[in-house]
Amino acid sequence: MHPETTYKRTRRAVYNLTVHIVFVSKYRKSVFTKEMLVRLSEVFESVASSWESEVLQFNGEEDHVHLLLSYPPHKLLSNLIANLKATSSKTMWREFEPMLTSVYKKRVLLTGSYFVSSCGGVTIERLKVYIQDQQCPDSSHR
Repeated sequence: MHPETTYKRTRRAVYNLTVHIVFVSKYRKSVFTKEMLVRLSEVFESVASSWESEVLQFNGEEDHVHLLLSYPPHKLLSNLIANLKATSSKTMWREFEPMLTSVYKKRVLLTGSYFVSSCGGVTIERLKVYIQDQQCPDSSHR
């Protein structure tokens, strides 16, 4: 394990699962205001908490948002992402309907797709070297 990385624990696992997620507004419309981004941050943090996860960083622009998310290994990432998208869309429509109605004819907010990339404390190359340097048992030692 890398000494600079902070690991989390469950009963059965020691882990550090962190992903970078990007959600884009439907049709790449410039829809998000500063007020909406603040509220989205709160919604994402609430959803993440209910999934035993944590939003480490959040920010966005008018047409997309970025999340840096830590989550436990017993949670299915695709389901967590679906919940983040569904809850945020419903909340935004409930709280910002007049503004969203001026942009969208239907109750849409985010595209059906998303970007996700794993990230962690060490590079792939360093992990390869670490694994390669493991002390393999001598085959004559049985």
